[in-house]
Amino acid sequence: MNIKRNWSGVACCFLLFTAVCVSLTFKLKGAFFSAGYPGLGLLFFTLPGIAASFFSRGGEVIRPLMGAILAAPVCLVVMRMMFISSRTLVQELAWLLSGIFWCALGALCFLFVRRALEHRRVKVKTPSE
Repeated sequence: MNIKRNWSGVACCFLLFTAVCVSLTFKLKGAFFSAGYPGLGLLFFTLPGIAASFFSRGGEVIRPLMGAILAAPVCLVVMRMMFISSRTLVQELAWLLSGIFWCALGALCFLFVRRALEHRRVKVKTPSE
């Protein structure tokens, strides 16, 4: 039972990272490039990190990172096979690696907020002197 719970964060991040990558590649690409903000879509990669950190035991950061690292080759193959890209392979790898970074940053932000709320809750429960 404990093993299934440990891998739920990895599976969640894998699926959400792939979904964000595919949606950014196919649907939202033109909107951000025409607006002059090509990197704005990378912020969507924080969402898989947040969700996977929520489902990981104890709000771990390593599980969402593992899920993103496992999803990156799948996303690269999907982008190369189904989409005629104007970017080189190195540019797509850099884009995916920055997506992994943002995913881990989302997991870290969730962990920070969770700890801050727990600390606040503990502080409120102690009697004031």
